Amino acid sequence: QVQLVESGGGLVQAGGSLRLSCAASGGTMSNYAMGWFRQAPGKERVFVAHSSWNGAITTYADSVRGRFTTSRDNAQNTMYLQMNSLKPEDTAVYYCACHIAGSTWSEVHEYAYWGQGTQVTVSS
Repeated sequence: QVQLVESGGGLVQAGGSLRLSCAASGGTMSNYAMGWFRQAPGKERVFVAHSSWNGAITTYADSVRGRFTTSRDNAQNTMYLQMNSLKPEDTAVYYCACHIAGSTWSEVHEYAYWGQGTQVTVSS
């Protein structure tokens, strides 16, 4: 079973950048399309970005499109989320997960093997 570990979160000022990593072990990341989600305090977990198994196709939530970019290095079993022009409303715990079923790419129930998350805090 795949285990995922997110890292790279932290505290940043509005307008700044962060790069999150999602490292996989116990399995081969290239077997899966992957997703990034985030969850703010008191809110539901929501879709941020999706990457096809080889990174050739990516999709983004409207709220992050043009500011965030996801990429992956299957040889290193690692996926990344480059976040630029950060806003206070981007503050959340960010999670990565493997896509296992379905075709919307944006629904939580289509994903499994969630990591523990990494906190991103954007100050105004």
